[in-house]
Amino acid sequence: MIGRLNHVAIAVPDLAAATALYRDTLGADVSAPQDVPEHGVTVVFVNLPNTKIELLYPLGENSPIAGFLAKNISGGIHHICYEVADIKAARDKLVAAGARVLGDGEPKIGAHGKPVLFLHPKDFCGALVELEEV
Repeated sequence: MIGRLNHVAIAVPDLAAATALYRDTLGADVSAPQDVPEHGVTVVFVNLPNTKIELLYPLGENSPIAGFLAKNISGGIHHICYEVADIKAARDKLVAAGARVLGDGEPKIGAHGKPVLFLHPKDFCGALVELEEV
């Protein structure tokens, strides 16, 4: 059902510093910051030959990333994202197998402009999993 790894998302307490680290120290191609109000984040994409890193920074006090950073003040891996061909079919199969979809269970448009869902970390070895339809 799942396809390739789409990205690993890292919550960061200082987006400019994290962007500079990936761009200047590691020599990566990084995007400009992009606000994604629907998800309460500002993102920077680090483009790699085989996948992406998504740097996440809170957009507003109610951002889920703000809560994550309150518990992890240095930042850290927030989620991993896998590609799926049909997000609703993947959701239905996962729910039938006992997995929990976060939120209302309906796909939302993610930072890449494609439908996404998040799966409960307790159902996936402690990792928050995002599915993205491609």
